[in-house]
Amino acid sequence: MCGDHPTRRDLLIGAAVLGAAALLGSPRPASAAGPVVAPVTVTPGLDIVPRNAWGADLAPTGPITGEEVRFLLVHHTASSNSTPSGGTASVLRGIYSFHTGPAKGWPDVCYQFFVDRDGVVWEGRAGALDAAVRADATGGSQGFAQLVCLVGDFTSTQPTPAARASLGRVLAWLADREGLDTSPGATATFVSRGSQRWAAGRTVTTPTISPHRAMSYTACPGTAFAPVVERELQAEVHAARTAPVVPVPGPDGMLPAVRGTRRIVRP
Repeated sequence: MCGDHPTRRDLLIGAAVLGAAALLGSPRPASAAGPVVAPVTVTPGLDIVPRNAWGADLAPTGPITGEEVRFLLVHHTASSNSTPSGGTASVLRGIYSFHTGPAKGWPDVCYQFFVDRDGVVWEGRAGALDAAVRADATGGSQGFAQLVCLVGDFTSTQPTPAARASLGRVLAWLADREGLDTSPGATATFVSRGSQRWAAGRTVTTPTISPHRAMSYTACPGTAFAPVVERELQAEVHAARTAPVVPVPGPDGMLPAVRGTRRIVRP
């Protein structure tokens, strides 16, 4: 289990303390616990549910600073693989309670983005949709990463196909946004700011897309899925990024002048 994540008991306690009545709910009507909040289209084929869909009333407890991004780090929550009655929003609220509470004392959830079992991508840490922000981590953060976290426990099972597909899409978008090289074998090198695995001042070289266990003494993102991240995910993301974009006519039958532009389109 990851040191950065609450146990299932922690999540349930956090959700109970915060109160189900305060939940804003999931963007999917089938599991919504409150008003539907429109997702943000960040690139064709990728919508991200903004942070205020699950935590409009849960402001960061301290400043959130910017980050210089060299690579992307994949996590899992190590929580139940079943969606609770409150939907994914209740899980994220529980994580917020754990991360900002006495156990961690961080200003917000540590992950920039979450991907749930239905393939819905959620903004986590405040400001992550608009720009790269710095993360926190148990045992210290080595820095220079954006964190994408699968909701669930992948110790003995794989993510759903929907979650796996959305994980690839959000990693590709982040790599585009930050100008990262995701070609097979590409690596990032940086000087660690200090973590349990990489002491401050150590030079670290890692694949551009790495599992959490490459940076900390943890099994995250699960002993079943971590090898997939190490052996397959970066090549898959690069193939998706370099695939030709097929123009799609609009309602008027005209082709757009530019396709594949990576930009945020707010509703």
